[in-house]
Amino acid sequence: MLTWTFDEIVFTSINRLAGNWPALDYLGIFFAEYLPYVLTAVLIMWFVIDWKKRLKPLIIFYSTVIFSRFIITEIIRYLLPRSRPFVDNAVNLLISHDASNSFPSGHASFYFALGVAIYLYNKKAGIVFLLAALLTSIARVYVGVHWPTDIIAGAVVGIISAYAIHYSIQHIIGKKIP
Repeated sequence: MLTWTFDEIVFTSINRLAGNWPALDYLGIFFAEYLPYVLTAVLIMWFVIDWKKRLKPLIIFYSTVIFSRFIITEIIRYLLPRSRPFVDNAVNLLISHDASNSFPSGHASFYFALGVAIYLYNKKAGIVFLLAALLTSIARVYVGVHWPTDIIAGAVVGIISAYAIHYSIQHIIGKKIP
C-alpha cells in the first residue's frame, strides 16, 4: 500500500497545476525567480533616498538576513540533507535549479527574515515584504524546486532569526530600536 506524506500531498496539489495555464506559469516563475530581485531593488531605492537616516536599519535588515540564510540555514542543511522534489520524482519543473539540499528553503529563510526585520521597523512596509516572501515561497513549490516543509522550515528560521537579532541588538544597545 502506498502511503503519501504531507509533503507529497501538498506538493503534488500545488505543482500539478504547473504547465496547464501559461499565465499562471509566468506568474509562478516571476514570483519564484524575479520578485526577490524586485524586493532588493525597492530596498536599495529606499536606502538611497535618505541613506544617512536609513543606514542603521539597513545594516540590521541585512545582518538578520545573513544570520538566517547563510549561517542557520546552512548549518541545518549540513546536518539534515534533503533532496529537492525534482531529484527523485517526476515533477513539473518550470525553472532550472541545481540538485543542492533543499531543507530549509534559503529563499524562505532570507525573505521571511527580511520581511520580519522590516516589519519590526515599519509595519506597513513589513507586511508588503512578508506578503512577497509568502508569494515567493509558494511559487518555489509551484515551479517544482521545494517541498512545502522546506518552505515552512525556512520561514520559521527567518522569523526566529529576525526576532533574535532584533531583540539582541536592543539588549546590547540598551534601548528600543526605532
